[in-house]
Amino acid sequence: MALDTGSDAPRIAASNQSGERVEPDFRGAAVVYFYPRDDTPGCTTEARQFDDHYATYAEAGVAVYGVSTDGVDSHREFAAEHDLDFDLLSDPDGKIADAFDVPVEDGRARRTTFVIANERVIGVYEGVHPDGHARDVLRDLAEIGLVEVEQ
Repeated sequence: MALDTGSDAPRIAASNQSGERVEPDFRGAAVVYFYPRDDTPGCTTEARQFDDHYATYAEAGVAVYGVSTDGVDSHREFAAEHDLDFDLLSDPDGKIADAFDVPVEDGRARRTTFVIANERVIGVYEGVHPDGHARDVLRDLAEIGLVEVEQ
């Protein structure tokens, strides 16, 4: 079972697709989405759609992080192939998934998304369907006034 809404956001650090150490600052707003594996159909759809909406997230000050158990090299190839503008965090030992209470089965994190604001989890999406998810998260953020979305 994933962290509940209202939980403190865990402090995490990991290497991104460029091999740079990233320590997300959750004092602002962020979306952290866990996905099973780079370059698979569902994961590609989800990543590309987060990237398609990335300008809206960024303009609102909402950081986006994708997390999987794949390594830096896999993330580098995946991000380059799909021209992704946000950080993909490598979690090969499952420590980030564990910090968020995201199950890892057969070495792959279960598809789960967290919305964080002011160091607190304000939204949790479990059993995510990749197609349309980035748009749905944006819509939900607009409903609570975190982002403005053109109709």
